[in-house]
Amino acid sequence: MDKISIDNGKYFDFGKTSKAYAKYRDIYPEELFNKLYELGIGVKGSNWLDLGTGTGVLPRSMAKYGANIIATDIAKSQIDEAIVLSKRLDNIRYEVKSAEDIDYPENTFDAITACQCFWYFDPNIIVPKIKSMLKEGGIFLKVYMSYMKEDSITFDSNNLVKKINDSWAGASPSLKDLRTHYFDNPHMDTLVVDLPFTRETWHGRMMSSRGVMASMNEEQILQFDKEHMSMLKEKYPEEFTVKHKIFLTWYYM
Repeated sequence: MDKISIDNGKYFDFGKTSKAYAKYRDIYPEELFNKLYELGIGVKGSNWLDLGTGTGVLPRSMAKYGANIIATDIAKSQIDEAIVLSKRLDNIRYEVKSAEDIDYPENTFDAITACQCFWYFDPNIIVPKIKSMLKEGGIFLKVYMSYMKEDSITFDSNNLVKKINDSWAGASPSLKDLRTHYFDNPHMDTLVVDLPFTRETWHGRMMSSRGVMASMNEEQILQFDKEHMSMLKEKYPEEFTVKHKIFLTWYYM
């Protein structure tokens, strides 16, 4: 993926992170899934489209409610991991497809979601498609979850990424997206949660980020791998929590 507005145009590909992403990025808390269900997402018999699904975290976590789910992602390796992780779930259909290339009939979906990804899409293409594909009264929802910079461990980890990859813009693209509304009458909410990590799982979470495995070359990845784990062992305990904020923005059609 090559977006001029993200990371100064530096190329990144989450497909390169898929194994680590599947192992270390399934960290969304139950509070989020409960909130989405309260909003009507995933309810039994409804039709739900999840854009930029990655390894299918949202569909996998909410398939138990009984929605008919289609989940798409541009990276085949991400979808491959999602299929493996969803092998016992028969109400999710995964498709390798960019958000801009989706082409479903008008009034198909009761809900469309984009978790941790909407700022990667071309709004000139995807926004009209969302408006067309949603049923009257349907919901479009964006989710963004970020660790909070106040924690010393996030500060240290961010600084190391930027030392090795100075093109990385961190959360800037997502924060810009939070302030940009392409649909009328936005509804917004935030959740604050403490998520548990070990040194290994925090290291894996950072390794599978856009700033590291998705965009660094092999030499840089090895450097980050070595220096980050060394820093964790030197400064932080084996187990800890990291405060995260979850931003939700939704619109009714």
